[in-house]
Amino acid sequence: MNLHLLVLDGVFDLGLAALMDTLSTANELAGSLAQAPPPINVTLVGVRRRVRTAHGLAVPVVPVHRVQNPDVVLVPALGAKMPDALAARLAHADVADAVVALQQWSSARAAAGAACTGTFLLAESALLDGQRATTSWWLAPMFRQRYPHVVLDESRMLVNSASFTTAGAALAHLDLALSVVRSRSPALAALAARYLLVEARGSQAEFVIPDHLAHADPVVERFEGWARQQLAHGFSLADAAIAAGASERTLARRVQSVLGKTPLSYFQDLRVERAVHLLRTGSESVDQIAAQIGYSDGVTLRNLLRRKLGRGVRELRARA
Repeated sequence: MNLHLLVLDGVFDLGLAALMDTLSTANELAGSLAQAPPPINVTLVGVRRRVRTAHGLAVPVVPVHRVQNPDVVLVPALGAKMPDALAARLAHADVADAVVALQQWSSARAAAGAACTGTFLLAESALLDGQRATTSWWLAPMFRQRYPHVVLDESRMLVNSASFTTAGAALAHLDLALSVVRSRSPALAALAARYLLVEARGSQAEFVIPDHLAHADPVVERFEGWARQQLAHGFSLADAAIAAGASERTLARRVQSVLGKTPLSYFQDLRVERAVHLLRTGSESVDQIAAQIGYSDGVTLRNLLRRKLGRGVRELRARA
């Protein structure tokens, strides 16, 4: 397998290193398997002759015009992590050149993947239009507004769709690299994950801070403030709309546009966030915590945590 890492100036150091080290570790471990898969040949490719990481380290890249079409191309994150800085970075000329390269490789049947802010670069190419994807959870509102034709689920750590794979924030680069290894050899991917101490993790929902996402829109922010005061009392769309200063339809539309979910679903997310905080910082019983966030018993809360986070009460408390 020939794999290209498409590296732009200001690449996120940790993301690039995670991809390279995971793939090289898999190559080193392959010989220990009874049926060793062919090696993954990794080439660092750039649209500029000189590329430096966000921390100023030089990256030895091969120009795109000097490489053959890859089987797989992966895009590590850009160093810009916040919306304004990322929007400015995406306006640079090298991004447009990278988009052209991605489109050409995709036309030649190469699979493509990206992690963290690298998903924005992949989305810029329009290759993700109509596809399911994930991204860094705190950038989900920006992603939805910028790429409305992509079906975004920021709760997922990894999303496979057609010939594209997207991964969530920062250390999801590990998940992205392991997914490539897994496509060649599930046994090798499992072995590499054990050596790297990478746990199975299908969701980044546990790390999401709902109020951070809400601040992307004043109506949604007002709704969030009201919702936090109502967790123990229950949800009313009519009351929520009054508090947000909007009609029920407008509130539902704005919440869907920014957060990709209904007001009720977001209300439940806030309940989950509060429950996790109480589980990790206090000693109350599950029934007592359930009552504080508006549930009649602990069974309902346990089921909600398992459905939303994929973890039970004991696991959440053990990670405190």
